[in-house]
Amino acid sequence: MKSEPLDMAFLFDFYGDMLTPKQRDYFDCYHNQDLSLSEIAENEGITRQGARDVISRAEKSLLEYEKNLGFVARYARIQEKMEEVAQAAGEILQINEHRYLNDEIKTRAERIYAVALEIANSAKE
Repeated sequence: MKSEPLDMAFLFDFYGDMLTPKQRDYFDCYHNQDLSLSEIAENEGITRQGARDVISRAEKSLLEYEKNLGFVARYARIQEKMEEVAQAAGEILQINEHRYLNDEIKTRAERIYAVALEIANSAKE
């Protein structure tokens, strides 16, 4: 049942608040705390199948939210593009250092590089 745990965790980060409290709790226990279905069922006083059903509904909901809203895909594209911007700013800094030695170019390219890296790295937190 645990398919694409990283993808599910990422979807949960974006859309977890849209799940019911029970779905959030069971999902968290299963995917983040790595409890088995049997452990969740025992803790909650339900059957293993009941725990599985709640988690399956939560996963389906998360996938449906992403299909309809697309925030995770959009976020990934932005992160990728910001990494490209940071790389281009780094290249401008190197070219400036070897050819022009212009302080204004250096200052602006360093700022672009820093902001692009900050945005790109925010996804990794």
